[in-house]
Amino acid sequence: MALRSVKSLAPLLDRVLVQRIKAEAKTASGIFLPESSVKELNQGKVLAVGPGALDKKGNRISMGVAVGDKVLIPQYGGSPVKIGDEEYCLFRDSEILAKINES
Repeated sequence: MALRSVKSLAPLLDRVLVQRIKAEAKTASGIFLPESSVKELNQGKVLAVGPGALDKKGNRISMGVAVGDKVLIPQYGGSPVKIGDEEYCLFRDSEILAKINES
């Protein structure tokens, strides 16, 4: 069974569904770069979060990120998930490196 939309996926426990932000393939001056020279960014947008892990007493540990947050993610790791033609990654909350605050 193939997943058809991101909304059909609900991460469990402390998992976070992230969509990687694609690097610009065009420079500021309008020159298009070949795919081989465009690096993959370590940034992503949080699309869904689980309810949080449980501690030893059974209390829920709150998540460090929320839906819509822009985050810094590891270059490698996470579990790849394909929904339609798009690729996403599932990370544990503790694997997210930082939240990016844009002001």
